[in-house]
Amino acid sequence: MRATQVLADLAVRGETIACAESLTGGALTARLIDVPGASRVVRGGVVAYAADVKAAVLGVSAARLASHGTVDPQVAAEMALGVCRVLNSDWGVATTGVAGPEPSEGKRVGTAYVAVVRAGGEPVIHELHLVGNRAKIRAAVVDAALEFIDAALAADDAQ
Repeated sequence: MRATQVLADLAVRGETIACAESLTGGALTARLIDVPGASRVVRGGVVAYAADVKAAVLGVSAARLASHGTVDPQVAAEMALGVCRVLNSDWGVATTGVAGPEPSEGKRVGTAYVAVVRAGGEPVIHELHLVGNRAKIRAAVVDAALEFIDAALAADDAQ
């Protein structure tokens, strides 16, 4: 339902969106593309699961990745900005985090970051602390990302 609303709002605005996904592994892009007519606004998605892919494809700072790891709010922000650039979209959204079953990079299972940005703007970063198994955490991040996109579009309209 939320994906349908996000895509409808983007279509009315004549704008596009692209996704940079790590934790969600393409599930967010798939959710958007499940909506008929998604091709009007969805530019595509990049699944950058490995740190070197985040750096090479999306332009995430290698120094940042080395010092803070992949589960980091600024990494999410750089991923969102990078996907806007790489896929030439008006909006970018990025997901990174730890779905489990074990902690990673010193971060607890359920820690996630979602960044939403209008191309060239300042990313809005959301930190999540979720509970559940791997599948539930990943699904919850997709749901949250759609809510955050919806909120970013509403905030943009209010300006």
